[in-house]
Amino acid sequence: MRIPTLALAVSTVAITATLPAEAKKVAVPSRYDGNWSIEVITEDGPCDRAYRYGVKINRGQASYAGDDFDVSGKVAGNGSVRATISRGSDSASVVGRLDREGAGNGTWTTNGPIRCSGRWNAERRS
Repeated sequence: MRIPTLALAVSTVAITATLPAEAKKVAVPSRYDGNWSIEVITEDGPCDRAYRYGVKINRGQASYAGDDFDVSGKVAGNGSVRATISRGSDSASVVGRLDREGAGNGTWTTNGPIRCSGRWNAERRS
């Protein structure tokens, strides 16, 4: 049995109207989208002194292409950064801010039995 097109359209509109407002938002590119070079520096604790790696931001979502750890996080429209870096059961919470000129900085702290903390700096890459 075929459902008439109008009935299908009305059903679709009714279902869409019941979705939460967040689900209906269209993702738009963020002014912070692109490739960023991140320098992570340990200031306290037994973690390695420094790391540098590339992060990609797409529609405000941060990701890392490597396979040695995971980066997940979000950059808000005002440049505020909240992310987590993890490898296995180890993780670190990251907070900070990116600016419109292509730089950023913030702090990080590990979550777990080994306590480390430090700062990070970011530069936009072409």
